Amino acid sequence: MTEGAAAPSGPTPPSLRDKLAGLRRLLEVVERLRSPSGCPWDRSQTIESMAPFVIEEAYEVADSIAAARPEEVCEEVGDLLMVLVSLAWIAEEGGRFTLADSAAGVAEKLVRRHPHVFGETKVSGVGEVLRNWETIKGEEKKEGEDRSAIAGVPRALPALLRAFRVVEKAARVGFDWEKLEDAAAKVDEEREELRAALASGDRERIEAEMGDLLLAVAVCGRKTGVNPEIALRHAVERFGERFRFVENRLGRPFAEASAAEIEALWHEAKARPASAV
Repeated sequence: MTEGAAAPSGPTPPSLRDKLAGLRRLLEVVERLRSPSGCPWDRSQTIESMAPFVIEEAYEVADSIAAARPEEVCEEVGDLLMVLVSLAWIAEEGGRFTLADSAAGVAEKLVRRHPHVFGETKVSGVGEVLRNWETIKGEEKKEGEDRSAIAGVPRALPALLRAFRVVEKAARVGFDWEKLEDAAAKVDEEREELRAALASGDRERIEAEMGDLLLAVAVCGRKTGVNPEIALRHAVERFGERFRFVENRLGRPFAEASAAEIEALWHEAKARPASAV
């Protein structure tokens, strides 16, 4: 290295040509699998049969990210990409659309919805970017489409995540509690209403109030920037670790232990570092 030259900052990122070569290889493999001499299972798939795999692989990507395992994230992203490429290939065979159609369509959509990048629009921050995004989305809607500010959140999403996305969209157009304290007070109010419903024994009322409480929690999550779906996932993991700790320490069926013994072990589990439970 010559004197005064800057030290290398790290490995050279792959060029666009390298990235396209990887995608081309995947397309070639999918083409072979779908060919007359390909795999019977792959050849039997339809757009409808591939739908569950899209959801499953997307969750596996999310799980690998949550587990902070970068090498698994790379693999799972590849699996998801494979499913999407296969789905587009099947669609092309049926004359519906091609992978190129999907890629070009979303590229144009990104350009339209980022006028502060590809146009002359000026923005002051993330909040304004999101408001502009929703405005542009509304302008893109065709005649007869749902033009509500909260439209477009998939019904197939897990309910708590869907609640978070719906209240997030509502907040972007000004439908929101002014202060976090107000949102927190709503949680307290809904908790008391659930308590009253439980006392009544009315199942339909209990279900309604439980739903209202969870929705209020989702609003608090949005106000604090905490995704309740992720928070609940972490809580379930903590519960599982602590339950297994109590289960192992107890060494016999729970029915044979006293409530005091189980509670003491539970507190012991909670006091231990998560990695040690």
